[in-house]
Amino acid sequence: MSHPRRERRTVDPELSDPERLYVITGDPDGSERAHLDLVTMIVAKALPSPTVQPEQAVILRLCQAPLSVAELSAYLELPFSVVTSLLTELLAAELIESRAPIVRATLPDRSLLEAVMHGLQKL
Repeated sequence: MSHPRRERRTVDPELSDPERLYVITGDPDGSERAHLDLVTMIVAKALPSPTVQPEQAVILRLCQAPLSVAELSAYLELPFSVVTSLLTELLAAELIESRAPIVRATLPDRSLLEAVMHGLQKL
């Protein structure tokens, strides 16, 4: 039994073009970028308007439900630095919201929740 051959993914030369990435970001040094990390959740506050860049329009459509910056970077097939630059512009225009992820340690303990539930059931 032969194994199916995996197709090698071809990289679109336009996607790996540094000039294209510079045009998308528009800032040479990135000093004005928002402080976002890979797990920051992004939620769109509005639908894309005709004036936003195509990549930003895609972000706004994707983020109707919360997505992390890492997921956006993967879906757009763009480097993290480019995605954070695009997100910074959208944050400045107040078209998106960024939220820190919920840390599991900050959630109440399950045993405490069960005790509260049992106490309420006894009432």
